[in-house]
Amino acid sequence: MMMDEDVEQASLLSFSDRPRAFPNMRSKTYSPLIFRILRRLNVRVLSVILLICFGAIFFMGASTSPIILFVFTVCIFSFLLSLYLTKWVLAKDEGPPEMVQISDAIRDGAEGFFRTQYSTISKMAILLAFVILCIYLFRSLTPQQEAAGLGRAMSAYITVAAFLLGALCSGIAGYVGMWVSVRANVRVSSAARRSAREALQIAVRAGGFSALVVVGMAVIGIAILYSTFYVWLGVDDSPGSMSVNDLPLLLVGYGFGASFVALFAQLGGGIYTKGADVGADLVGKVEQGIPEDDPRNPAVIADLVGDNVGDCAARGADLFESIAAEIISAMILGGTMAKKCKIEDPSGFILFPLVVHSFDLVISSIGILSIKGTRNASVKSPVEDPMAVLQKGYSLTIILAVLTFGASTRWLLYTEQAPSAWFSFALCGLVGIITAYAFVWISKYYTDYKHEPVRTLALASSTGHGTNIIAGVSLGLESTALPVLVISVAIISAYWLGNTSGLVDENGIPTGGLFGTAVATMGMLSTAAYVLTMDMFGPIADNAGGIVEMSQQPESVREITDLLDAVGNTTKATTKGFAIGSAALASFLLFSAYMDEVSAFASVSFKEVDIAIPEVFVGGLLGSMLIFLFSAWACAAVGRTAQEVVNEVRRQFIERPGIMEYKEKPDYSRCVAIVASAALREMIKPGALAIASPIVVGLVFRILGYYTGQPLLGAKVVASMLMFATVCGILMALFLNTAGGAWDNAKKYIETGALGGKGSEAHKAAVTGDTVGDPFKDTAGPSIHVLIKMLATITLVMAPVFL
Repeated sequence: MMMDEDVEQASLLSFSDRPRAFPNMRSKTYSPLIFRILRRLNVRVLSVILLICFGAIFFMGASTSPIILFVFTVCIFSFLLSLYLTKWVLAKDEGPPEMVQISDAIRDGAEGFFRTQYSTISKMAILLAFVILCIYLFRSLTPQQEAAGLGRAMSAYITVAAFLLGALCSGIAGYVGMWVSVRANVRVSSAARRSAREALQIAVRAGGFSALVVVGMAVIGIAILYSTFYVWLGVDDSPGSMSVNDLPLLLVGYGFGASFVALFAQLGGGIYTKGADVGADLVGKVEQGIPEDDPRNPAVIADLVGDNVGDCAARGADLFESIAAEIISAMILGGTMAKKCKIEDPSGFILFPLVVHSFDLVISSIGILSIKGTRNASVKSPVEDPMAVLQKGYSLTIILAVLTFGASTRWLLYTEQAPSAWFSFALCGLVGIITAYAFVWISKYYTDYKHEPVRTLALASSTGHGTNIIAGVSLGLESTALPVLVISVAIISAYWLGNTSGLVDENGIPTGGLFGTAVATMGMLSTAAYVLTMDMFGPIADNAGGIVEMSQQPESVREITDLLDAVGNTTKATTKGFAIGSAALASFLLFSAYMDEVSAFASVSFKEVDIAIPEVFVGGLLGSMLIFLFSAWACAAVGRTAQEVVNEVRRQFIERPGIMEYKEKPDYSRCVAIVASAALREMIKPGALAIASPIVVGLVFRILGYYTGQPLLGAKVVASMLMFATVCGILMALFLNTAGGAWDNAKKYIETGALGGKGSEAHKAAVTGDTVGDPFKDTAGPSIHVLIKMLATITLVMAPVFL
């Protein structure tokens, strides 16, 4: 990168006294092809196209069910609200030129990496789609599909189309998350010069835009797919046609596509952000003793870019996948239960998840809009704790969720066969909502420096680096206990409530247990849009702090962004805990849906897995091993990337000694290029391991079962693998996320002035702990809970192959 002429001549002027220029990482701003095409269209032509699309959507909804029509209406209104939030955020000023230049560099770096990463992911998705097509052309069909005349070719094309649509929507969700964050960060920085509350409001509304689009796309994508299949396949109750109860099985490809993209987005983004962060901290903070986000650090732009591609783009794809998987599995279980109970109109039980998340969009919008700025814009100090403000919004959303969930159960789950069943399922939803709140509180307790665990960890830093690491590991291990107890109580309570709902099959056996757990999972995710808003708030605040530091704003402004950043660390940790809890319940649903699907294809009962069978026990061992091996490869990838960054930063400090005196400018683009290349290279191996493992294990044991006279051995071994991987994955993700978040906030606590403050021995030890925790909380941990859901969706898609 070319430096300014006066820098080349080693001008003696102070870096802060000269105009600060931060050249773009790319020659021009990137936007996806679809957006470039839309911008070139005439406004009238675009309006006509949109009207035709909306008309087609509403026609399919009206032809399917009034419930689908309601879902479409809410989703479209949520998109309109998100456009209002975008316009509101972008109308805010960007601050002085030096802030804008830094923000432009971050945006160009993030969009450049996004383009390259998703280009790689799309190529892999197309290749996998071809593999799925080949497999489905030779797989068996369920008796219901054969009776409806749905041939193998049609089934293959439907699954591949659903897979590609899920992958596309997941990619768009990731892009939306990144798009808003790289534009909101500088506006939050500028607002922090005036008011902490205004900066908070901008960050929340920017996160709210992303959340509403992500959740709305997940819901409307499944609704469009469902109504398209409903109309196209001529679903009705007449003999020889596709039954509405079996229709959700055709949607599993959509969940797999979303999981596939989310895993690679999380892996690539996590490796990028933490490789840059660790490299920047090890040389900048530890070796050179300069502050975080200091403009003299050559890796600082790469670090700030990583916040967007790792925490925003990846998290958007992650939550999109979570909601899609939960909706599809709940629809499958709802259809199965309605079929067993011979309910006359099963559409309410099947479409219930879509309605719950439609209400999620409504109540989360109210929660987002409830957070307002201060009337006096001249207030430069925070009047109220930002975390308390966010908690008020969350509490309001929770209250509204309870009310709308109860109304939804009465509307859709009332049946004459069991008049009180809807109330039992409403209680299941309440269990899920309480579980979500408990997870948020537990994560906050273990990661917020206002509470004892993090302060104890900070105190351990005062006696050295080793005691800091020991205390952090022990805190992470301890933090798995309460969440596991909460999940256990939630699953058992929801199953019992569902089983006592009064819904029974033709033999009088209760059948509502599994659907009860599905309803509890819906309850837990009934505030998903607001939770994602809080999650997006974290990286936006972090970026804002980096821009303030790099543009050398007054200390009072940095104090505001530091406060928002610390709160953002806590919200990121709490939402990760929420994501793990929802992943645990969603994986249980997907596991149950897998067993139902095996039963449908094999035409025999498949309700339990006996781990006393040696091959099945081995499948469990392989599932447990997969979690540890995947985690090791993810952390090692961050380590190798960080080593490259460390070597490059050291080289620049040696070859350009004027950097430390502000006489020479670092080559930021070199670090961005190194991290981007390493992240794309390193994400392939763990991702391939996750995709190939269940398929290879299932096929190997299917062949073994064929020669040993055990026809369902492949399906049983894969079920055991999925079960053990889920259990180990939940515990591992809880440990990694909580330990990493606690290490980070222990450092933040010391930086407030405690235990000697910045530059003290305790601070140096805390920086070491934070560096160790970085790949835990932002790479391996988030990737694991995506992994366990992707394993479940792979088994759903590939279930016929294992028989």
